[in-house]
Amino acid sequence: MKGYDLVILGHGAAAFAGAIRANELGVKTVMIGWNATPGTLIGGTCVNVGCMPSKRMITVGTFYNELAARRFEGVSYGSGRLDYKKVVEAKDRLVEKFRREKYAEVLDRLEKVTYIDGKGQFISKDVVEVGGKKIKGKKFLIAVGARSNIIPVEGLDEVDYLTNEEALSLKELPESLCVIGGRTLGLEFAQMFAHFGTSVTILQRSERIVPDAEPEISALLKQYLGEEGIDIHTGMKLNHVKSADSGKKIVNFTVGGETRELVVEQLLVATGRRPNTGGLGLEKAGLETDKKGFVKVNNEMQTTAPHVWAAGDVVGEPMLETMAAKEGATAIMNAFKGAGKKIDYTEIPKAVFTFPEVASVGLTDEAANGKGIRCACGIVPFDLVPKAHIIGDTRGLIKIVTNRDSKQIVGVHILAPHAADLIHEATLAVKFKLTIDDIIDTVHVFPTLSESFKLAAQSFYRDVGGLSCCTE
Repeated sequence: MKGYDLVILGHGAAAFAGAIRANELGVKTVMIGWNATPGTLIGGTCVNVGCMPSKRMITVGTFYNELAARRFEGVSYGSGRLDYKKVVEAKDRLVEKFRREKYAEVLDRLEKVTYIDGKGQFISKDVVEVGGKKIKGKKFLIAVGARSNIIPVEGLDEVDYLTNEEALSLKELPESLCVIGGRTLGLEFAQMFAHFGTSVTILQRSERIVPDAEPEISALLKQYLGEEGIDIHTGMKLNHVKSADSGKKIVNFTVGGETRELVVEQLLVATGRRPNTGGLGLEKAGLETDKKGFVKVNNEMQTTAPHVWAAGDVVGEPMLETMAAKEGATAIMNAFKGAGKKIDYTEIPKAVFTFPEVASVGLTDEAANGKGIRCACGIVPFDLVPKAHIIGDTRGLIKIVTNRDSKQIVGVHILAPHAADLIHEATLAVKFKLTIDDIIDTVHVFPTLSESFKLAAQSFYRDVGGLSCCTE
């Protein structure tokens, strides 16, 4: 029986961040990789069936759609010709490149880390078995990730539906698509396919799409998607689905007291994620999970078993690659250096890669009030941002949530082109407890979209629509 100082179950972002940090600390480590779904190879969800391929497809779809947008006067526009199969093939090459360069080759350089391809499962407190071999560990990191959560719907088991994995691998563009779910994944895929020319309908159970976002952002984004031809039904109850004789899917749902049927070529289920904790024998190591199966951890990423830590999607929201990496590295520092590092999740930015994008950090107005903070908010539409007019896209807004008494910025929420890039100045503001006066006192480049943050800060004192450019 081989023994290691650290045994890592998983081979995604959290696992790799943990392995890299362990290697730096000189910890003898074994990483046991395993795929709960066939598309998730070494590197985990993000590089294989998540961020990398989806954002590539979203970018190409947005570019293709822009050819018909005729944003600028004086430019002759032609209709682009789409070879969807070649778009998918180019995406696959990009994924293979990053899987090789950022994961397989990185792993080869980790001198203290051994990799085993297989599913490890606990057979006792400190022993896991993989491929018939027993491995003993002093400490463990659980980083096996999560996969698509399929909600119970009558008839769904008998229909050939898609998850994000299958949707990214389609070789032919569907004529019509129904997306069940109006949060991040559902919206991104819905708009991506719509930009390529698919007729898309979104069905969302809650009254708002992206219900965790500020209501102003949810409402505006729904308006923008609708203007692009995407049919969105919120406050919907899904009744049943079935296959038509033609091979298409029939979706029966109720909205506003009216029952409707939708006939589509493809059906995409985007209703959250569930952890890959089944069959790992976690109970034999003394680990507890919540009612959904996510591993319970404290604020130092330690599980209910003192010799086991967990990180990444397997511990639940927020399920972000960058968050998984931070959790993985934090877990190893706490496990082997007693660092006592904790993660403040209010400092973590997140984004929805629609176009325009949604990005946020910190507390919403509602959440801040729920914590007893007396809030003041400043909202500036991007129509007041000069650079938005320069690029010919004035859609969106920026909202700053502050502590009314101290002027400290506790949350920032953006709907705009490139919002995911713009959010990082706001992330620093929330992390280091800056005030709106700190932002106003900071010189910004003109003309830029990031200038919107300063304008939103100035809006607490002035009508920014009545100011000249770059007024202090």
